[in-house]
Amino acid sequence: TSYSSTRDMNGSQLNELPDDSEQLRPYVVSLRRAAEEADDRSSVGSFSDCFLIRFLRARDFDLQLSLKLLLNYLQWRRVSPEISTCLCPLSVSGLLKASYHAVLPHRDPAGSRVLIYRIGQWNPKDWSAFQVFRVSLMTSELISRETETQRRGVKVIFDLKGWSLGHALQINPSLARKISSVLSDSFPLKVRGIHLVNEPMFFRPVFAMIRPFLADKIKQRVHMHGTDFHHTLSDFFSPDVLPPEYGGRGLEIEEVCQAWTEELLQSENLLKQIASHPTGDTSLISEESETKKHTNI
Repeated sequence: TSYSSTRDMNGSQLNELPDDSEQLRPYVVSLRRAAEEADDRSSVGSFSDCFLIRFLRARDFDLQLSLKLLLNYLQWRRVSPEISTCLCPLSVSGLLKASYHAVLPHRDPAGSRVLIYRIGQWNPKDWSAFQVFRVSLMTSELISRETETQRRGVKVIFDLKGWSLGHALQINPSLARKISSVLSDSFPLKVRGIHLVNEPMFFRPVFAMIRPFLADKIKQRVHMHGTDFHHTLSDFFSPDVLPPEYGGRGLEIEEVCQAWTEELLQSENLLKQIASHPTGDTSLISEESETKKHTNI
């Protein structure tokens, strides 16, 4: 049967199969059953296939780990409504237009999405840490829908030039825990690398606050480059991918920030749907609305 042949495939082989592959079906069915048994809120109803596949891919089709990740995600959304229910790009458009954040247009050679956050563009007098963190969530929700990103994960560059006491004071232990739980085991994205550049000495106490909450695997993927990053980032990224400001030959940072800002603003309706749905499973919203219209999906 297809199931016995599927069981002979390892996680990375399964990861390469398309969403609608029959060989993924047993995993989707098993995860749905386990999730519905474990998450007893009747308000959730069911989960769509493509939503479940995100969690399976993020954990290479290990059912126990995928279930844990899914339950963590649902739990995280429940306990952090101040972040998870407000995914409105317009509410942070000033921050976005200050070129705070970009998803680079090209993936790295391994297929990972590359994200850049420029902390110096965040003025803590204007924007709270919660609002800044919401930007990360909006991007994460969008890119976690991409099949290639589900397979290859993300690499993140945090440019800490301009980091100040004003920034540090915004990050308390409770927020640090929420940030690190999303990084570690509450979001269906594989974190392939976290690269800090321009980090000042007094950033270390903040990182020390976040570090204990990170999974060991993530801790091993944190790289501190300091101010010499132009030379060292090239050990991890192809120059074709990175902007010239980071030692690469790609588009300039301002340009890629503005392009991603446009992408987020154009995704306003989708992000609102994700934020307002109990599980964030927007495939079900479209299915529900189609059913109401009595049309074939």
